[in-house]
Amino acid sequence: MKKTAVTIMMLCILILAGCTDDSNVEPDAGNESQSGGDFILSTSSDLVSLDPHGSNDLPSDKVRNTIYEGLVTQNEDLEIEPLLATEWQQEDDVTWTFTLREDVTFHDGSPFNAEVVKANLDRVLDPGVASPRMNLFEMIESVEVVDEYEVEIVTSYPFAPLLHHLTHDGGGMISKEVIDEDYSNALEEAGVDMTVSELYSLRQSDAEGYEEVSSDISEYLHSVVEQNPAGTGYLQLEERNPGESTVLSRFDDYWGTPANLDTVTFKVVTETSSQVAELETGASHMISGFDASNIERIENNPETHMYTFHSISMEYVGFNTSKAPLDDRRVRQAITHVFDKEEVLEGIYNGTGRALDGPLQPEVLGYDESIEGLEYDVDRAKALMAEAGYEDGFEISIITNDTPERVDVAVYLQEALQQLNIEASVEQIEWGAYLERASTGEHDIFILGWPNTTGDPDQGLWPLYHSSMIGSQGNRFFFENDELDTLLEAGRQETDTEERGRIYQEVQQLLIEEAPSIFMRQAESTNAYRDEVEGLSIDRYNKPDFRNVTLEN
Repeated sequence: MKKTAVTIMMLCILILAGCTDDSNVEPDAGNESQSGGDFILSTSSDLVSLDPHGSNDLPSDKVRNTIYEGLVTQNEDLEIEPLLATEWQQEDDVTWTFTLREDVTFHDGSPFNAEVVKANLDRVLDPGVASPRMNLFEMIESVEVVDEYEVEIVTSYPFAPLLHHLTHDGGGMISKEVIDEDYSNALEEAGVDMTVSELYSLRQSDAEGYEEVSSDISEYLHSVVEQNPAGTGYLQLEERNPGESTVLSRFDDYWGTPANLDTVTFKVVTETSSQVAELETGASHMISGFDASNIERIENNPETHMYTFHSISMEYVGFNTSKAPLDDRRVRQAITHVFDKEEVLEGIYNGTGRALDGPLQPEVLGYDESIEGLEYDVDRAKALMAEAGYEDGFEISIITNDTPERVDVAVYLQEALQQLNIEASVEQIEWGAYLERASTGEHDIFILGWPNTTGDPDQGLWPLYHSSMIGSQGNRFFFENDELDTLLEAGRQETDTEERGRIYQEVQQLLIEEAPSIFMRQAESTNAYRDEVEGLSIDRYNKPDFRNVTLEN
């Protein structure tokens, strides 16, 4: 029996999921800071959902990360740390027990305990809820309450990244009273004559019967959680103005040290120029998600400062490997060889980010700096095209959404392909339609990014390249490779860290050779803040931590 025990080292844990180095925000000994104040962050996109089981987008995660907390979190080195669980133990390959904090209260005044954990994990796996985060927890077979502050999680197969998945926003704990009310409201709206307790019993005892009821109530779920997003985090919802702003206020009964700020407002400002103007005038204290072309302007202003770091993400050019001529890996390799990553980073991304040889980032387990990617080599590209029988080239299409940098990448690739006698068209598509188009298998070449939202190599590779994930789930390359599937399946089940690392090194080498995508760039997150802001920290997943933020007098 293999056991891993981690015990709490501090009485008050002040670590937010994945906190990173906040050295960019040095306190000024000559200035005095004050508690309180109203902090305003301008962001280019509004959140989609306040329900951690309700949407899969970064703008929502940034807000929810202040409202909800999970059982565990990550430090700046992506190592697991306690949060709502004080310790945990792996009993065997598939069984985990978690000991919970006993001093935690939700924003609605209800207590946090083992029943809450079960209610949340059961909910995210409920097909009626239809959570886009379900795939993060699909390996969980059962959640059992051992006692008031101890819970047991059993997986259907050994799953090494479980703790990393529990740090995800989708593992944030919602008040059980709110969850119960959400189900109750859905039953009433659907006209189903059943209590919540009866619904839960049906879920445990009759899967087929529950599926029928859940299909009836599914369209009514989420609404109560959206209106009353009660978590255990250091901020709570104060006011929501869709399309304009979300205001959060300090939760004074927070189990750790309450925040210094009175409120934090996420303000929607779609235009980059307007965001920068907000920062310069002091109308906003921080901006996030702006074009890299504005960095010099911000750095040249003595009152504004950049906060940049490499996020755990990859931006790539993808090939539909199910369609000729892209079904020939020699063609995919040839196109990769005429794509000059360094030129793209300098000319399009203003020198931000760093080129990747493979799909994993240096911070992630399994990354191997000795692995060599397909370098810029036009002569090699031409030889591969001739070998594949396409020396005279062909016609192909490149699709992209309207993000300026991605459009520029598409145009760059269009011009580069002329060296191989390939005539490429470029088509810009609205975001929602673009994702749908890239998921159908009717596309040729596309440009996208993938954020590794858990920091584990499984999440950086499985959704993108495993054959079970083809289509909208992530594998828009329509890439199928039995050897790769076997390696990825072994990697997520291997409990020995060193052996897992070796498996993912093999995965990277295979993907470089098969070239289903051009591993273009590890993104560099661009944020900026004003002089009066102190104590700001932003994690590797681009989520700000406002707990220690103060505003200078």
